[in-house]
Amino acid sequence: MAWGSAVLNDAMALRLAVLGDSIAYGVGAAQPSDALGPRLARDLAGLGLPTQSRTFAMPGACSADLARQIQAATLWQPDVAVIIVGANDLTRLISPDRAAAQLGDAVRQIRAAGAEVVVAPAPDLSVLPHVPLAMRAVVQAGSALLRRTQTQATLAAGGRLADPQGATSAAFATDPALFSRDRFHPSSAGYAVIAKALVPAVHAAASATDRADQAR
Repeated sequence: MAWGSAVLNDAMALRLAVLGDSIAYGVGAAQPSDALGPRLARDLAGLGLPTQSRTFAMPGACSADLARQIQAATLWQPDVAVIIVGANDLTRLISPDRAAAQLGDAVRQIRAAGAEVVVAPAPDLSVLPHVPLAMRAVVQAGSALLRRTQTQATLAAGGRLADPQGATSAAFATDPALFSRDRFHPSSAGYAVIAKALVPAVHAAASATDRADQAR
């Protein structure tokens, strides 16, 4: 009987796919349950939406790498996809227009497969501890430009935005404990901050799906 209930709960659970780069993957988290996907799944469950999360993100990924992740994710038939990408596009000096166009294509492909899409635009890399003070204004401007182009591409493709004002970057700028030992990726505490900023948009997207109606 318990096995049957578990199967039924799994069938009714919202499917949340996480795509993108090392932040989406969870690099720096002390344990797998502290990574973004599991955190978002717990938050959604706490809001009345039983959720299964699966991570398709890969460390080091740029926007160009989303196409390969989408092939795997769409086979799983997610209800909601969260995309976090852009940091590696910035560090590799990829054109913002090119990166944003690739992101827009990814959003359209996932939407065409029937899933809602939430995008967290690129972080402000100027808050990283190792960025020299003299370079911070330049890095901040480059980050802001990519965020703007990503925002336009996401909305044009039918996606939703999470943390559009960059609240997570502001938090990281003032609290070194949010970084892991490499001083680049988030710590478990950092992932908690990111999840808190993302969950309103993810919950709104989840609430718009048929699976969410079935779970209520």
